[in-house]
Amino acid sequence: PPGRKVLIVYAHQEPKSLNGSLKRVAVEELSKQGCSVTVSDLYAMQFEPRATRNDIVGCLHNSEEFNYGMETWEAYKRGGLSSDLIEEQRKVQEADLLIFQFPLYWFSMPAIMKGWMDRVLVQGFAHEFPNCYDSGLLKNKLALFSFTTGGSREMFAKGGISGDIRYLLWPMQHGIMHFCGVKVLAPHICFAPEYASEEKRKEMLIAWAQRLKTLWEEEPINCSPEWYFK
Repeated sequence: PPGRKVLIVYAHQEPKSLNGSLKRVAVEELSKQGCSVTVSDLYAMQFEPRATRNDIVGCLHNSEEFNYGMETWEAYKRGGLSSDLIEEQRKVQEADLLIFQFPLYWFSMPAIMKGWMDRVLVQGFAHEFPNCYDSGLLKNKLALFSFTTGGSREMFAKGGISGDIRYLLWPMQHGIMHFCGVKVLAPHICFAPEYASEEKRKEMLIAWAQRLKTLWEEEPINCSPEWYFK
């Protein structure tokens, strides 16, 4: 619907890749609906994935012993986070929907995207115990993980060699997004595009465009462990 804001956090090195095309399709389709779409292209931005002292501007809260979690929490409260983090937090704050677009690396997200999670989702901004899970600070937002795999759909089935793909979504969807209060839409998974024909890859893009047309009507997945492990 017009006026909705979307942030696409995108982690692929090659614009001509399927991930690049999936990102482009999302920008086109959502813009056509009148949404305003922002992309954080992590590789192009040379986004820093490491959580370091450089994330805090000015003096430390405790200069005797460095505690990243506590220092970024304190820095967030006084407006003393580094400018790249403030910028990403602003994009997250404004977004109604977060789309994460990436190739699956080692059953997880690429390091540069994990680094985005590690650095951007600061305590005080995204969560603040006991305000986590359903009362996380980013409630009223939606997230969707859209990714490609190396392995086939059969490999990632319940009885398959890699186990149910849903097991891999538990740390990303539940441990990060739901922890911060974000509601999660069903993931969008393109299995083994490297081994697919040109025709099949085109179908993957069309299927994504189709889904995006009715995305705002979708219900989030059930947030309980059962969705992942039943």
